[in-house]
Amino acid sequence: MPEVQDILSQHYSVDAGSILFGQHVSVDAIAAQFGTPVFVYDSTVLDRKLAVLRRTLPKEFSISYSVKANPCQAILRHFLQGGCGLEIASGGEFYQAVVAGCAPEHIVFAGPGKTEEELEYVLSKNIGEVHAESEFEIDRIATISERLEKIANVAIRINPTGEALGGAMRMGGKATPFGIDEENLDQAVEKIQANPFLEFRGIHLFSGTQILDHTVLVAQYTKGIEIARTIVKKTHRPLHTIDFGGGWGIPYFGKEEELDTTQLTKGLEALMAEVRHDKAFEGTTFMVEPGRFLVGEAGIYVTKITDIKVSRGKKFLIVDGGMHHHLAASGNFGQVIKKNFPVCILNRLTQDAEETVDVVGPLCTPLDVLARQVSLPSAKVGDFVGVLQSGAYGRTSSPLQFLGHCSPPEVLVDTREARMVRQRGTYADMVRDCC
Repeated sequence: MPEVQDILSQHYSVDAGSILFGQHVSVDAIAAQFGTPVFVYDSTVLDRKLAVLRRTLPKEFSISYSVKANPCQAILRHFLQGGCGLEIASGGEFYQAVVAGCAPEHIVFAGPGKTEEELEYVLSKNIGEVHAESEFEIDRIATISERLEKIANVAIRINPTGEALGGAMRMGGKATPFGIDEENLDQAVEKIQANPFLEFRGIHLFSGTQILDHTVLVAQYTKGIEIARTIVKKTHRPLHTIDFGGGWGIPYFGKEEELDTTQLTKGLEALMAEVRHDKAFEGTTFMVEPGRFLVGEAGIYVTKITDIKVSRGKKFLIVDGGMHHHLAASGNFGQVIKKNFPVCILNRLTQDAEETVDVVGPLCTPLDVLARQVSLPSAKVGDFVGVLQSGAYGRTSSPLQFLGHCSPPEVLVDTREARMVRQRGTYADMVRDCC
């Protein structure tokens, strides 16, 4: 896995062997005030990652944070205050975005299977753009817009051909529910332009996620520019937006290395040097919508060891949290072969690894394993095990009510202050909506 010490030294401080959030707040203080298990987010890391993103992108690019990565209201507000828009994938995420204070015109909606109810809801609230994923969806948007007597801003999400693909999870270049196949693009554009209740705004190109190779991103963006040029030649006017999607990754496993943002900057600047002098892109907004890259490294899932046991020669650290809170860390969220997230004993960071253990949760299932055969310092009951790189696709991507355990709180640390931004669930919450 990526070296724990490298991750910690890049984003966190250590005092007396214990991690400090926001450079000042200890894990003991977090546990004493909020209990465990708990997701802790560090605002200084959020700011650092947003600054890296802005430095990497050419000046023409705007940023829309992808809500699906982590919809915590405090995090949404943090990025809104940082000048970002928001990208959503459901009516529920639209509601969360608006409640966080995002103006509807700064929200874009992508995702297959948008329901009629969702579309009517967001269109009635004047959403910035809807990214259509099929010709049927274009017709559905048109019907709703006519009923509302509103003009809908529509972009087309494109499933591109296979020459610009990459990442841990490919979402294009093959048969897929995502987007309209590139070879069918012309008729989709014509359908939008022919309808008086639709305004054709641009394209959305998103071929994969968890991309760590800068050359893949440059190739994808180049492909997007090529497609845009083809459309402009046929429509005879520049596109309003070109959305290159997200996909920027962070290292989790094995020999994965960070995305080389220096080389990515060079590649994107070379691409934009040509684009800036092309009248086909006059007034065009270039957009990215990262999620994981911005929040993944800012979060740590903090659990407490409640028992230590040896079974037939194998040692287990049993902690108070598990796959019900952090499905991705357990390997049950898209992994074919289980690989460990970076884990550590948060209050023994200066001690050498002395033993190989499994870190397991409290659930009555063999799937509840946070780390297998991981080398850690000798631990004691009451120590804190941290799962690093847990800011994205953690709490809300997990089966929170599985086996009746309470959902974990979320805490945001801002320099010297730690505050709860989502309360711990209660037993009553599990039956509140039952009839």
